[in-house]
Order: sequence, then C-alpha cells, then structure tokens
Amino acid sequence: KQWYQRRVAITVGIATIRRQLDVDVMISGHTHKLEAYEKDGKFYINPGSVTGAYSALERDPVPAFILMDIQSNTLVTYVYSLANDEMEVKKIEFKKSVPEREE
Repeated sequence: KQWYQRRVAITVGIATIRRQLDVDVMISGHTHKLEAYEKDGKFYINPGSVTGAYSALERDPVPAFILMDIQSNTLVTYVYSLANDEMEVKKIEFKKSVPEREE
C-alpha cells in the first residue's frame, strides 16, 4: 500500500509541475522506472535507468534509455529496454496539436 501511495504522489506531483511550467512534454527521472505515455494531450517521459539500478518503486528494474527526435510539432521517442537478454525498441510518436488560425 505504501508503495502505491508513493507512486501516486510522484505521478500527481509531476503532473502539477508540468501544468505550472505550461509545457507539452515533461521529462523527469529519479524513480528509475521507464515510462513514456500521453495523457490529456501532453507527453510524459521518464527514461528509467540505463544500468537497471535499484528503485524503491520498481521490484524488477529493467535497464532502459530513450532517444528523442524532435521535428516541428512532432516528437518521436525510441524506447530501448533490455528484457531477457534481448534489446527491445519501441517507437512512440507524440504530435502537439496546433490550433488552426482564423483568417
């Protein structure tokens, strides 16, 4: 239960900071837990730990890192993780919605 409460507090805190900064992409760390997801039209990234270092929030940490390619209003994230001695690569694309201009 404590683990879950701590995780929720961190997630809420990161979302609060993202709103205060008024950014479309929020990159954070500290938990060593790999995450890359879109929520409410914003993109959240935690690159995890390249060494798979211990994390109080993750029982079985997975070595991981992220590469990003930013072009105009599109962010392509390549998520590299090591699972069962095999490198997995996932591609996640986030496109910032740009309001249309009124003429």
